Amino acid sequence: MTATTFTARTPEDVLAMVPVVLGFVPTESVAMLTFGAAQAFHARVDLPARAGEIPEVVTSLLDPARSHRVRRVLLVLYGADARLCRRTATALVRAFTGAGIDVVDALRADGERWYPAVGTRPGVPPWGVAYDVSAHPFLARAVVDGRVTYSSREDLRATLAADPDAVARVVGALADVHGSPVDALWVRELVEHHVHDATSPGADEVARLLRAVLDTSVRDAAWGAITRESAHDHVRFWSDVVRRGPTPLLAAPAALLAFAAWQAGHGALAWCALDRCAEADEDYPLARLVAEALQRAVPPDAWEQV
Repeated sequence: MTATTFTARTPEDVLAMVPVVLGFVPTESVAMLTFGAAQAFHARVDLPARAGEIPEVVTSLLDPARSHRVRRVLLVLYGADARLCRRTATALVRAFTGAGIDVVDALRADGERWYPAVGTRPGVPPWGVAYDVSAHPFLARAVVDGRVTYSSREDLRATLAADPDAVARVVGALADVHGSPVDALWVRELVEHHVHDATSPGADEVARLLRAVLDTSVRDAAWGAITRESAHDHVRFWSDVVRRGPTPLLAAPAALLAFAAWQAGHGALAWCALDRCAEADEDYPLARLVAEALQRAVPPDAWEQV
């Protein structure tokens, strides 16, 4: 995928840029764009449901910013509750400035209008400024670059939802592989073949693969095939497997998808994959590793050093 640099000069530019970098249009969220660090990153967390949750939100954003020595941040709060957003923004601005991190701007958007998240701004009325970024050049550029921007996080999650007919075919094929010997070499060759050719495995292949990766040593053979250069193709492959696998067997493939998505720079998709992994195993070790990397905003290229 082409690396693209966006330069935001207006609030409308910012509101168009956030969905592009996240991969979806956020709602009830706090988005943070960072600048000035050796490894810039962007983050999104849920908007607190009540005032008592604000300190947790502040910590979840401030900690990775401090650990990466971020110099400046831009905050966008998405929510209709003006009072709660203002309290959250005030706490964030106070915490970041207290940590020596400059807050370039803090906006609130409700899907139709944007407002200063804290205080007032010359020329901005109390009822906010109407905006519509659906035809913004940033979104058009994202399409040209092959970036898909979903209308919501739920729509992104839906891309990993089970395909009932495909799951039924795989479940039917599982009976034929019961007790089959585990073969790490077969798994590695299967994955690399379909990743290289951009093809989809048959139901019998998916069934055997799901059985095989129950063994962590075999799973690691598939894991080792994922590189930053091939990560986008592995995302396609493992997304297909996750949509077709029965839930009890999804821990390994969903965790592998999360890892591939992280390596490909798709943090939001990685979190969605971790949600699917948790449906099968809430404490899967590889999923915990990826979750920690995402929470700490660890850059994908750090894995090459490991």
